[in-house]
Amino acid sequence: MHEARSTRYAWYVVAVLTLANISANVDQYILSLLVEPIKRDLGISETQMGLLLGAAFSIFYALLGFPIARLADRTNRRNTIAGGIALWSAFTSLCATAHTYARLFLFRIGVGVGEASLNGPGVSLLSDYFPRERRARALSIYSLGIYIGAGSAYFVGALIVGLITGGGTWTLPVIGAIYPWQSVFLVVGLPGLIIVALLLTVREPERTEREHQLPVSALVQWVSSNKRTYVAHGFGFAASRLVNSALAVWLPSFFLRTYGLPAKEAGKAQGLLTMSIGTVGVVCGGWVADRYVKSGRLNGPLRVGMIGAAGMIVSVSAMALMPTAALAIACLAIVNFFAAFPWGAASAAAAEMVPPPLRAQGVALFFLVLALVAQTLGPYTVALLSDHVFTPAGIRYSLLVVAVVAMTIALALLATGLGSYPRTVEARERWSGAI
Repeated sequence: MHEARSTRYAWYVVAVLTLANISANVDQYILSLLVEPIKRDLGISETQMGLLLGAAFSIFYALLGFPIARLADRTNRRNTIAGGIALWSAFTSLCATAHTYARLFLFRIGVGVGEASLNGPGVSLLSDYFPRERRARALSIYSLGIYIGAGSAYFVGALIVGLITGGGTWTLPVIGAIYPWQSVFLVVGLPGLIIVALLLTVREPERTEREHQLPVSALVQWVSSNKRTYVAHGFGFAASRLVNSALAVWLPSFFLRTYGLPAKEAGKAQGLLTMSIGTVGVVCGGWVADRYVKSGRLNGPLRVGMIGAAGMIVSVSAMALMPTAALAIACLAIVNFFAAFPWGAASAAAAEMVPPPLRAQGVALFFLVLALVAQTLGPYTVALLSDHVFTPAGIRYSLLVVAVVAMTIALALLATGLGSYPRTVEARERWSGAI
């Protein structure tokens, strides 16, 4: 009976952290629905918008993720995450008051700083609640927050955008005059405070004193001795995520500029596909990875990443070249499946690769690489190609080039880790048993 209660409570923790992950991704991706009105009202270029969508969030998200994870490995992970949720919710809401590009850029930095508190400490916390044989399933459910959150941002954002098209300003109590699109930030930012309250009901599992005393040099030594695996896993999945990030922020503009499909219609389609097919994709990827591992192939997560990359090359290329919006949306359904396919396995692998006392920092290192490579370069590269190689109207070709090049790199890198990844996992077992 006690074990059943413990299991139910562990899944409750998964549910709360998944809600936090949903909130984080809604706040991160909502901006992509507002590209055209922001450019119009703030008078900014495509490249400036690319920086706002990518670098403003991801650079500080990446740089602060590791020190926050270091703090979480030494103190209370739950409180670290709760403080981060409060911070990103507050800065998302403050975006409603930004009337200049510089101020909006600054507030997006604040969102990135807050969200840096989630993945490293969150994956570490969940890993302590579940034994190894059930850990991948728990982390796959947690990873659903990416697709439910991004899908909700698209779908709910599209509904709101449909009501606020047009210029001019609105006047709200306390805040004063705002552009209509700024009201979206209040709608998605304030509910995060409810999740803070829920998170305070989560207990921090007991940890040994040894876990609080390991220096950073222990992680440096571990990564250095397993550098082939870390390069293959980190940069391989980062190249894959680069394409996801580019698509996430530029899809509404792609449909508008290529087919004349309004942002609200494109957002509804992408939101529904992300929340449905995206969630199926991540669960299927986790299941396939588990099947590989059960059959004796410990490198299953990397194989899953390779399947996803190959599928993305084909499906994104087809989508970008479709002659009609209906055919492009049909291809987008396939894109959503393969875009989501690797990420439960990728997160589980990031946790499996590092000894438990260093887990939050090791996972944060993975997300640091993802943010610096994918979330910074993905949106910016598409914008750069649109401004200087093609044109904004030719955004389909920018997306096509980025997808084919980055996914080919992902395939090559992940392939280089197929042999070293099992050795790293086995070495981690010996290392953990030695402390």
